[in-house]
Amino acid sequence: MRRWLAVLCSVLVLFTILPAAALAKAGDAVKPGWKEDRVAKGWIQSKIRKMTLEEKVGQLFMVHVYGRTPTDPDYEEINLEEKRGGRNFKEVIEKYHVGGVIYFNWTDNIGTPIDAKQVNALSNGLQKIAMKQRMQIPLFISTDQEGGLVARVTEPATVFPGSMATGATRSVQYAGKSAEIMARELKSLGINMDLAPVLDVNVNPANPVINVRSFSEDPDLVSKMGVAQVKGFQGQNIVATAKHFPGHGDTDVDSHYGLPIIHHDRETLEKVDLKPFRAAIDAGIDAIMTAHIVVPALDDSGLPATLSKPILTDLLRREMGFDGLIITDSLGMSGANVLPPDRVPVEAFKAGADILLNPPDVDLAYNAVLNAVKSGEISQKRLDESVFRILWYKMKRGLFHHPYVDEKATRIIGNNKHLETADRIADKSITLLKNEKGVLPLSREKSLLVTGPSDGKPERLASLLAEKGISADAYTTGATPTPEQIEAALEKAKDVDTVIVTTYNADSNTGQQNLVRALKEAGKPVVVAAMRNPYDIAAFPEVDGNLATYGNRDVSVRALARALTGEVNPSGKLPVTVPGMFEYGFGLRY
Repeated sequence: MRRWLAVLCSVLVLFTILPAAALAKAGDAVKPGWKEDRVAKGWIQSKIRKMTLEEKVGQLFMVHVYGRTPTDPDYEEINLEEKRGGRNFKEVIEKYHVGGVIYFNWTDNIGTPIDAKQVNALSNGLQKIAMKQRMQIPLFISTDQEGGLVARVTEPATVFPGSMATGATRSVQYAGKSAEIMARELKSLGINMDLAPVLDVNVNPANPVINVRSFSEDPDLVSKMGVAQVKGFQGQNIVATAKHFPGHGDTDVDSHYGLPIIHHDRETLEKVDLKPFRAAIDAGIDAIMTAHIVVPALDDSGLPATLSKPILTDLLRREMGFDGLIITDSLGMSGANVLPPDRVPVEAFKAGADILLNPPDVDLAYNAVLNAVKSGEISQKRLDESVFRILWYKMKRGLFHHPYVDEKATRIIGNNKHLETADRIADKSITLLKNEKGVLPLSREKSLLVTGPSDGKPERLASLLAEKGISADAYTTGATPTPEQIEAALEKAKDVDTVIVTTYNADSNTGQQNLVRALKEAGKPVVVAAMRNPYDIAAFPEVDGNLATYGNRDVSVRALARALTGEVNPSGKLPVTVPGMFEYGFGLRY
């Protein structure tokens, strides 16, 4: 009897530690993969055999739910109105067995400013619900933390300048370090998947959706920076997600609101758009996100890549050899909704996606896929392939063994070392494009007006300059300055020596262009600080000075203030070409 009990105990111990043992074998960023790890493969396959059809289909979905806690009573009505599938996270997880959730600020999962303990408790609470289900499968908990323009986790956490700002530093080390720090802070919050880095090559100055979210117009620089960030994220056991495949860099349409068409031929796609994704695959990227873009050179059906089997299965899987997770961009975006709502998730899965992100109607999408499997439209084999990949990466990133995160882990959020690194990167990113008659750095003996739209942060910049001994007044206009606001700015400019205009996408905003030109015509030296789009200078080449920050996060505004006063000598190099004015790589110094 004792011998029998000893054998039984040994077996139980083996099954208890198996996920951890498999993780130890699978922890490397590239190898071994599931094909090489027979122990982990066998454990996952045995788990899949025990799953019901409903549980398998649930693993395919990553959804958003409103609320600050797993059962937040304040958001029950909006969750039902917005077709989240239940009144709260708990109901959605239990009813649909979802494989993942995504956090947003606008769903109040993450506050602004962030309450680290609240997010940590939410994540642990959600994992507890998932681990109490019959199959005990942990959740992917994801968010978009690119840095710069797209950052869900903000102050008092560490906020980095965005990708194009990092590209302006030309430092692969900075790219990797920023990803590592973002990953550590995300991990402390219980977030285990980051929908980053952006590997789109921004070759179109009119791109309204990627733009400064891209590292550069140079595919080699995008590749190097992207690979560094993949290693930075995954080195901290955070699932990295390269986006937006096969490349969203050459479009003037935002796929949130329309369906962009990429007109590159196959040769251009290989040299430009696909190159960073190939590099990421070689580096062992865990996941790749699809783009809601039409690419006729790859698929002439007119369907976006998210719904295209030639793009996701034939190209990405077979030709490029990617065997990681394919995740769709949000299925609530206009670019994905080119078919009836019940067909979009089904066709995305049939095209090759593993994870269906953010369906606008959770119940409709879930049942559409479930019924497609029951009818035989989607085979059990195809379903099991995706469920296997999902469970494999949950195991590889340690979620079966460690689904929870200690509340004390949040102590690293926004620590001095992290903040100093972000400031250093921002300082190195500021790019000086024009400096006529030595208008910069600013003299403390001269008075200053800082004006521009609220997104340009004129008041914040004026305050920072005042702290440095500069006499600076601020006047904030609307996003598109009116004639009355322009007149008011001109009146205020009469009493100062120099004017700084903080623009925000002025290259496509006639009101901001009129403001800059009116101030220049008034005869005062005018310096433009482009607080997002480095292409702004092309709209008013006559200004006396111009700097590019590539973003309006406070970390970049602080760096701008240091550059304007000469505390920091600008050293950034343009990661893009400003048509008709400045070549790629241009950048002045004092």
